[in-house]
Amino acid sequence: MRVLVAGATGAVGRPLCERLVAAGHEVVGTTRSDDGAARLRAAGVEPAVLDAFDLDALRAAVEAARPEVVINQLTALSAPFNPRRYGEWIAETNRLRAEVGPALVEIARETGARRVIAQSISFVVRPGGEPVADESAPLYLDGPRAMAEATGSVATLERGVTGTDGIEGVVLRYGYLYGPGTSYAADGDIADAVRARRFPIVGSGAGVFSFVHTHDAADATVLALDRGEGVLNVVDDEPAPLRDWLPAYAAALGAPPPRRVPAFLARLAAGSVSVHYGTRQVGASNARARAGLGWNPGFGSWREGFPASFAGEDVRIAA
Repeated sequence: MRVLVAGATGAVGRPLCERLVAAGHEVVGTTRSDDGAARLRAAGVEPAVLDAFDLDALRAAVEAARPEVVINQLTALSAPFNPRRYGEWIAETNRLRAEVGPALVEIARETGARRVIAQSISFVVRPGGEPVADESAPLYLDGPRAMAEATGSVATLERGVTGTDGIEGVVLRYGYLYGPGTSYAADGDIADAVRARRFPIVGSGAGVFSFVHTHDAADATVLALDRGEGVLNVVDDEPAPLRDWLPAYAAALGAPPPRRVPAFLARLAAGSVSVHYGTRQVGASNARARAGLGWNPGFGSWREGFPASFAGEDVRIAA
């Protein structure tokens, strides 16, 4: 099968391309740099160097590739996460989702692709309901401005993927990614903040996080080449409140225990986004992805995934 991966050198794109090539697929991958192109060639992937915002260049790459399946892994999250400047931090990714995502679906349709698989996120559900939600839960479109803009871009992306005639659209809502190349890796900015005790348990610490290892996310994406439909949460089996997983993450990292900070102080120091994540965020159920994809995450819980990741066991490639 010929597959085009847009965003092939990202945290999920890299292991995804390895798996696609190992499975015998012909893979074209987009990247913004010559260095990225060299890495793709070394992995057996045909590179296409372009700026994804250049829709003419993107169209030319898809037309040249003639893919049966297009996989959208486009994000722009290389800068360290800053909750106080969340709107600025997420702005380019918002554009990739809301502007480039629907355009890529239309390009795929016009050039003969049958299926589009797009990366989305699971942690955009409106709070106030159950602490763990499935894909039918409403999105948090009426939250604080910066969060509402981010969630709106997700909604636009997902509508474009699942609502385009002539395309089999699958949206994979990944949980918080950990593993190589992520903020939660041992050399990532979240890890640095935890070591410095700058990532506290906010207020009650009741905000629920759903995690997934990058390699498990890649495995689910390969399965989606010919399985699944609609929107699917790709997360592990143990959604957990901040107060539970953060001390375990710090211990696995060899960092000191996290501090506890009242919600009102966190709001003053880091803004409303940090308070939402720490106290009100909703976790995600993976039941639909397990059933629809036949997916079984290699790390069923962050409890084993964090230590294994830091120990270097995350280089495994699942069968």
